[in-house]
Amino acid sequence: MVHAESSTFAEGLTKEEVYTQVLEQASALLEGERNWVCNLSNASSLLYHALLSLPRPSSGVNWCGFYVVDTINPSQLILGPFQGHVACQQIPLGKGVCGTAAKEGKTQVVEDVEKFPGHIACDSRSKSEIVVPILQAGKVVAIIDIDCAELAGFDEVDQKHLEGFARIIAEGSDF
Repeated sequence: MVHAESSTFAEGLTKEEVYTQVLEQASALLEGERNWVCNLSNASSLLYHALLSLPRPSSGVNWCGFYVVDTINPSQLILGPFQGHVACQQIPLGKGVCGTAAKEGKTQVVEDVEKFPGHIACDSRSKSEIVVPILQAGKVVAIIDIDCAELAGFDEVDQKHLEGFARIIAEGSDF
């Protein structure tokens, strides 16, 4: 049974320790539930609270959520579950950081969004971003999108663990 304490993180944990807890909690949260809406809803909360529990720049997260490949128009992503301010509802594949990650099927770590060609600014406070594709059968079905109000908010530790998180979601969800 899902419990709110799943997204509670002790003070003083390292980024590695927090991500270890995130991956364990994600596996437990998805157990017995394959609906992508349910799974991405809890996953966005889990990630958001995990990042907020860390020191800066990680705690500068200001948006954490998902975009899903639109089944009606597969040339675009549509907004999925998230934590943060309201967001762009559709993003064409190949446009912005999210659309680029989805089109290329490759994680995008952007230290300064102002330097990313074609960046889509849903929230002007965002300074850096990481976008990780979620793949099923080699095909992008969704992306994890996290924005930070600080420059260089994400690093190789985030990338490694978020790619693991994406695999857990892909294996445990029906899109």
